[in-house]
Amino acid sequence: MKLLIYGHQTQDITKLAEQAGFEIITDAYQVHDQFDKAGNPNFVVASYGGDGTFMKAEEKYPGVPKFAIRRSRICKLCSNLPTEEILRKLFVGEYIIKEELKIEAVFQSIRLVGLNEIIVHNVDPRRAIRYEIFVNGKKIGHEIIGDGVIISTPHGSTGYYRSITNSFFEVGVGVAFNNSIEQSDHMVLKDSSEIVIKIIRGKAVIYADNSEKEIFLDDGHEVVIRKHINNAKIIKFVN
Repeated sequence: MKLLIYGHQTQDITKLAEQAGFEIITDAYQVHDQFDKAGNPNFVVASYGGDGTFMKAEEKYPGVPKFAIRRSRICKLCSNLPTEEILRKLFVGEYIIKEELKIEAVFQSIRLVGLNEIIVHNVDPRRAIRYEIFVNGKKIGHEIIGDGVIISTPHGSTGYYRSITNSFFEVGVGVAFNNSIEQSDHMVLKDSSEIVIKIIRGKAVIYADNSEKEIFLDDGHEVVIRKHINNAKIIKFVN
């Protein structure tokens, strides 16, 4: 079985993985043509990181089943098992794969995909943006003035979304309003919903998770946010 190791201190994981019987594929981030030449890996491990390292791995290798090995205290995706035991269980098939919803933001020909959330935020923190929100073609409420809006998946609802709403959810997509001048209640919508954010005034930027990619919006621009066609595949180990 082929294992691709992504992240930090990959040499430590490489030695343990080879001892467990895996064929190692070097991270294509370091050897750019390795991924294509070696063929698709069976698994990806985000090594010695936290949730951010995992999300980076999902961005780079979407759809490949993956797991994270803990380095950060903030790692919801990490198992508490020793690394040697994790690799043993993976090799003999003692795991399950949980699929998690991903969402995308589309503006013109640009697409951003997030496992946790899509964030629409004001570019200049000194100036709020004015925007409208539409769900399945229907305008929701009135013009909103604030720092922006967060569209979250269930997986991401325990992060930024929760810090704004003091809540989380397990099904659907959540909409949280960031520092609105008027009180705007958060919403949890069906995951089949198509959400359109229209910028009325002010410069805004769109992010997905901790990706370095971004989209800039100006007056009159609209971005479509919806369920991505593919899910993330997260490996869970049974203790």
